[in-house]
Amino acid sequence: MIDRQYLETPFYGARKLAAYLKSQEQIVNRKRVRRLMHLMGLKAIYRRPRTSKPGSGNKIYPYLLRGMKITRPNQVWAADITYIPMQKGFMYLVVILDWYSRCVLAWRLSNSLGSEFCLEALQEALEKGKPEIFNTDQGSQFTSADFIALLEKHGVRVSMDGIGRYADNLFIERLWRTLKYEEVYLKAYPDAVAARREIGRYFFFYNSKRPHQALGYKTPAEKYHVEPIAVIKDGMLQSETSGVGIPNSLGIAGFHLSLE
Repeated sequence: MIDRQYLETPFYGARKLAAYLKSQEQIVNRKRVRRLMHLMGLKAIYRRPRTSKPGSGNKIYPYLLRGMKITRPNQVWAADITYIPMQKGFMYLVVILDWYSRCVLAWRLSNSLGSEFCLEALQEALEKGKPEIFNTDQGSQFTSADFIALLEKHGVRVSMDGIGRYADNLFIERLWRTLKYEEVYLKAYPDAVAARREIGRYFFFYNSKRPHQALGYKTPAEKYHVEPIAVIKDGMLQSETSGVGIPNSLGIAGFHLSLE
């Protein structure tokens, strides 16, 4: 309930959230709400969950997308992490998204905020294509040496949001809202296996069945696959269709369980 209300009123602190919960006949106090917000990584001065924390000493890259027109698939990819509640406990979800088509290219679930599940998702996405620019927040998962090295190995330019800049990664913020209201909040996952299965099914629906008004009522998969992309091959410039296969019936499989 706290996570749901946070999506509606991200400016609420513990005091206002406690008052709201009491109005919904929940027995809570401000101290308990503050503790739960801290556990969930929520803070009122941010318009998003603080699931990513800056890594000490890691290099921070400038934001490259301001004023840029996004006109084709694989021009810009973005990644972010959100909180997924279950009947008991919670998981963290990372998604890699193509900005132009809104297509979910890879995702992973984890019960910890280590960098491994983000790196696994990136490796999977890079098997399907390569962006010109990859945008993330300044969290330690995305500024880690291994994550940056993999992007640089593929010749990808790195872009990072400003601290607390909700709008810098707006398309993923919209995806989180859509996912939670159309899937997560309608179900109470009993465990991580169920969460992975149902979120996978939803992402398959989202990519290949759900039309988007902003995409001319095409699906993300249609926009990502069909749109021609200028590519260099054997020294010649040509037009080529992006080559990412439609995911299987459960979507792009993703799950990482940390026992630490």
